[in-house]
Amino acid sequence: MTVLFLCLLAAVLLVCGFEMFLVMGVPSILAWLLFYPTIPPIVIAQKLLSGVNVSTLLAIPFFVFAADIMARGTIAKRLTDLVKTNLGHLRGGIGHTTVVSCMAFGSVCGSAPATVAALGRLLHPELVRARYSEKFSLGLIASSAECALLIPPSITLIIYGWLTGTSIADLFAAGLVVGIVLGIGFMILVQVVTVRSGAGASPKASRSERLLALRDGLVALGLPVVILGGIYSGVFTATEAAAVAVVYALFVEVLIYRSFGLRALMEVAESSAITVVVIFILLAMGSLLSYFITLAQVPSYFTQLFTQWNVNWITFLLLVNVILLIAGMFIDPNSILLVLVPTFFPVAMSLGIDPVHFGLVVCLNICIGMITPPFGLDLFVASSTLKRPVEVIIGGIWPFIATNIAVLLLITYVPQISTAILGLIR
Repeated sequence: MTVLFLCLLAAVLLVCGFEMFLVMGVPSILAWLLFYPTIPPIVIAQKLLSGVNVSTLLAIPFFVFAADIMARGTIAKRLTDLVKTNLGHLRGGIGHTTVVSCMAFGSVCGSAPATVAALGRLLHPELVRARYSEKFSLGLIASSAECALLIPPSITLIIYGWLTGTSIADLFAAGLVVGIVLGIGFMILVQVVTVRSGAGASPKASRSERLLALRDGLVALGLPVVILGGIYSGVFTATEAAAVAVVYALFVEVLIYRSFGLRALMEVAESSAITVVVIFILLAMGSLLSYFITLAQVPSYFTQLFTQWNVNWITFLLLVNVILLIAGMFIDPNSILLVLVPTFFPVAMSLGIDPVHFGLVVCLNICIGMITPPFGLDLFVASSTLKRPVEVIIGGIWPFIATNIAVLLLITYVPQISTAILGLIR
């Protein structure tokens, strides 16, 4: 009864357009009042507080601030120039430049919307000049930004690690591999479209231009090296790495590149604070909802149900993919994690699925949700940034969704892709 109430009320609130923290919070409070009135109010307050009072989550505000600093500064342009001088002259070079630039910027910011906003204005004119269609160019920019959710530092992987107790360092390592696989998938699509459309290439950069771009870009690329190198060498934890990322971003943008002053830095800090508050409100409400999901024994119910139906890991992951793909059309990434992962994770563990592998399957589904109509967030960020109708962007996104699904099936049913690197690291 409690489960049915939670699901129906949440669905009604979602359809009516309520904010996600209300979609999760209102059913939880009403479930408490109607079905568990003996639970003291102090317990509800503690559950809300415990949802955000976790040291691991300190990484989120640091990574968000670092991402906003770099999106506001000149790192995006410098990384794009570095990639373009080395790939731009090849056939399909501008398309490949877009994919690799988004992967590189994602490795220093960890945010797909920030990647779209920072690189969209730089890359869209280049793609159009290279004779790629408007729809394909917009779809390529919005889709390539997904890699930022996979390649560390990924806020999505941090939240999954917090929810499930999975090592964030392991998730980062696997996310790097899966992000590269997804990027390769996009580059194959770019090459196919290039051959069919006859898109051109940029003039080959001179040796001096390549050296200049390398000099300017190496400092920016030093951030992922510092973060991953520090984590896997044991110098600092993933949470401490987030603080290091902020210091590094400030040092590069403010002291070396001098891209903005104190006033602009305060504006970036204000924007980051708003983003962090939104995320942490969702985390608090999600923690409360997870509490009532556990009280209602939803995970145990699903585990018993799949056991009775003799469902194996192959069928289970197929069901998870379908459910997450549908959820991604309507719900934001953090809410998907908070609502569905506590339900599915115990079942995945009972079927012997590696938690890191399962995390990457979930994260890749969330990536696809970022570009899936009708409410894919990256579609609206690209529309706002590039001043193009959402309908036009949606028209160019379908080949990339197909590529995503092909990569998703590969990652889902060949778990060694996401877990093999862990054996090498260990």
